[in-house]
Amino acid sequence: MPTRQLFPTHFYEARLDQPALLADLADSCRALAAEDIAGKRWSKAHGYRGYTSYASLDDLPQRDPAFADLKRLLDRHVATFATEAGLELGGRRLKPDGLWVNVMKPGGTHSGHLHPHSAVSGTFYVAVPPGSGALKLEDPRLPMLMAAPPRDGTFVYAEPAPGTLFLWESWLRHEVMPSTAKEERVSVSFNYRW
Repeated sequence: MPTRQLFPTHFYEARLDQPALLADLADSCRALAAEDIAGKRWSKAHGYRGYTSYASLDDLPQRDPAFADLKRLLDRHVATFATEAGLELGGRRLKPDGLWVNVMKPGGTHSGHLHPHSAVSGTFYVAVPPGSGALKLEDPRLPMLMAAPPRDGTFVYAEPAPGTLFLWESWLRHEVMPSTAKEERVSVSFNYRW
């Protein structure tokens, strides 16, 4: 009998051709990085090289029309991804559960992590200067290999560009590789819950 593939890991990639939205988001993200005192303090206290609104602002779509426009686009793409990933939602939709800005300085990185209490996570890339660092995705079988021999390809590197949207199921461990760029990378990350 032939070998079958079981339990595939779904990873969604789309290019959103929205130059006006990209420009608006770039301005909004940089304005937040300059003005959000609580976010700057949290970023510094947690060793984040740059700025994130992760722990300081939870109302970006209500605060700024650019984030509201992005959320509407994300809702559609997340619904498509949920269908393609075989998530049985029983006629319901996944709901946004956090949307935050990341402005990463040169040399910045974000160590391996996952997003507990969420169903789908993702990142939309606003500004991606050359050398910004890929998104590194880990084979979810890795911690369960026990006495197995090494495998080829236990990590996949996804290279973003401005306007790229990545989506994955929130249990998928991932990290941001170190940036060798000369400028800041700007992105918006988010979670959707069941």
